[in-house]
Amino acid sequence: MRPATLPIVLLAAGFAAAPAAAQHQTAFDLEDGRRAYQASCANCHGPDGNLIAGIDFGRGVLRRPFTDEELADVILEGLPDTPMPPTPGMSREQALRIVEYLRSMPAGRVTAADGDPARGRRVFEGKGRCLDCHRVNGHGSRVGPDLSRIGRLRGAADLERSLLEPQAEVQPDARFVTVTPRRGEPVKGRLLNHDTYTVQLIDTEERLRSFRKADLRAFEFVESPMPSARVELMPEEIADVVAYLLSLRGEVLP
Repeated sequence: MRPATLPIVLLAAGFAAAPAAAQHQTAFDLEDGRRAYQASCANCHGPDGNLIAGIDFGRGVLRRPFTDEELADVILEGLPDTPMPPTPGMSREQALRIVEYLRSMPAGRVTAADGDPARGRRVFEGKGRCLDCHRVNGHGSRVGPDLSRIGRLRGAADLERSLLEPQAEVQPDARFVTVTPRRGEPVKGRLLNHDTYTVQLIDTEERLRSFRKADLRAFEFVESPMPSARVELMPEEIADVVAYLLSLRGEVLP
């Protein structure tokens, strides 16, 4: 499925009751469907499926009730005279996994609309101490990933999951490693790049470090240092932070 796919014409009605195929979905199926959606469909529909007027996959809003098989047909065959193209390279099994993920979205929807971005910013910069590791619009630390454009890249459900279960799925730009030189102490930091010969990282003191792999005794990935927000924040504060993160789209806020 190439970018800008899942149909722009799926508007305003609601999902039909999920047929038997969706009743046998597994966690693997949903995760596979989620990855396929994010890679192929979110470019137009957005991470939460609500960027196109009148369509909201997260609330089950379509043009009319579709069965799973009908939705899979749309994904595979496209719709004539619309921006929705066919995807002949995709298997029917993969299309059905995307459908299963779409069916699951309303049940797992994060109500970021209930959060307040202004309150979320105060929590983010204050009680949450997020700037100790992250950077937003030039302020904060470089130890963790820069979040200045995170609202363009991640959806509400993914952001909430990252806050509550930071080890569940670590994004490529948030991977931490420990390198141990043949002479010297181990160095831990966020991985920037590595190839056959070298490793580059930002250490916990925000210093850019580069190592030749030939000079290392060990190079290993380690758990992200980010704690779960459940430890310090109330549910309403988490919703506020999610709303604030969604508002970060590269523009400098006042």
